[in-house]
Amino acid sequence: MDKEIIWLIIGFIGQALFSARFIVQWLKSEREKKSVFPIAFWYFSIGGGVTLLVYAVYREDPVFIVGQLSGLLIYFRNLYFVVHERKNLSIE
Repeated sequence: MDKEIIWLIIGFIGQALFSARFIVQWLKSEREKKSVFPIAFWYFSIGGGVTLLVYAVYREDPVFIVGQLSGLLIYFRNLYFVVHERKNLSIE
C-alpha cells in the first residue's frame, strides 16, 4: 500500500468518525423525543476533527485546516461545558 492510499484511508476514517456523531445524536434524540446532544456526539466530533485536521495538514489545505481548527475549539469547549455541568450536578 502506498503513502497516498494510507492518507486516503485516514481521511475516510476521519470523515466516518465525524459523520457518526450525527447518527449518535439522531438516535438519542429519537429515544428522548426531543433534540439531545449526548456526550458521545462531542467525542466523535473531536475524534473526527483531529483526524481530518491531520489529513488537511498532510494535504496542505489552509481552508480545510482553519475549518477543522475552529471546529475543534468549539467541540472542546462544548465538551468542557458538559463535563463541568455533570461535575456540578454530582456535587449538589
